[in-house]
Amino acid sequence: MAEGKLSLPVVRSVGETSRKDLWWVQPLAVFLGFSAFIVYSTWAAFQGNHYWLAKEAPGVKYEYAANYLSPFYSPELFGDSPHALFGGKPNWWPAFVPFSAALLILPFPGLFRFTCYYYRGAYYKAFWADPLNCGVGEPRKSYWGENSWPLILQNVHRYALYFALIFIVILFWDFIQALRFQDAAGNWHFGVGVGTLVLLLNVLLLGSYTFGCHSFRHLIGGHRDELAGSPTQKKAYDCVSCLNRWHMACAWCSLFWVGFSDVYVRMCSMGVWTDFRLVF
Repeated sequence: MAEGKLSLPVVRSVGETSRKDLWWVQPLAVFLGFSAFIVYSTWAAFQGNHYWLAKEAPGVKYEYAANYLSPFYSPELFGDSPHALFGGKPNWWPAFVPFSAALLILPFPGLFRFTCYYYRGAYYKAFWADPLNCGVGEPRKSYWGENSWPLILQNVHRYALYFALIFIVILFWDFIQALRFQDAAGNWHFGVGVGTLVLLLNVLLLGSYTFGCHSFRHLIGGHRDELAGSPTQKKAYDCVSCLNRWHMACAWCSLFWVGFSDVYVRMCSMGVWTDFRLVF
C-alpha cells in the first residue's frame, strides 16, 4: 500500500511571507484611503455649516445662485438651509452634543458601506491584518468567522440595502433641484452648473455601487433556482450581475466622489471656488 506524506500547515508570524511581490501595497492603499475618508467625513459631519449653496447662503455673491446640497447632509431633516424638512435644530437635541444635520443622516449609508461584502474583505486586511494578504502571517491563529458577536452584526447588510435604495432616490431629487438657479429677485430659472454635474455623477456612481451590490443581486433573482421562465427578471439580473463585476471599482469611485461632492459644495459656499454656469 502506497504511503503518502502529509505536510502540516506553515505557521507564520505577523507579516511573515515567502511572497516576493509588493503584497503590502493593496492593504496600505486601502488603509490610507479609508482613513482619509473617515477623518474627512467625520470632520465635515460635525461642521454643521457650508453644506448648501443658494442665495440665502452666507457669503454667496453669485448673480444666479445654484441650489446645491451636500450629499453628507441629504436628506436634511433639521437644519438652517432651505432644504430642511422640519425646521431648525430640534428641542430634543442633547445640549452637550454639537448639532449637525449630517449626524442624523450619515449612519445609514455608513452602515451600508461598513457591512458591504467587498469592504469587509478590504478592511479586514487593512485594519485588522486578518490576514494582511494571501499567504502572509496574521496575528490570530484561530478563525472567528461572522457567526458570533460582534461580527454577526455584518448580516444586517441585506437590510441596510433598503435604506441605501431610498437614499439613491433622494440624491437623484437633489440633482433635479440642482437644475434650479435663483436670481437676485428670488426667481428660479433652469440652468446647469459644474456643481450640477458633480451631483449627477455622484448619484450615478452611488447608484452603480448600490445596484451592483451582492444583496441587491440576490434580491433581483439570485434566490431563484432558474430565471429562464421570467425574461424580464433575467434581464434585470444580468444587468445587476454586470454591475457586480465592477463592484470594487464602483465602491471606491463612489466613496471618493461623495466626499468630493461635499468638498465642492463646501468650497463654493465659502467662496473659495466659483461654480461656473454651463447652461443659462
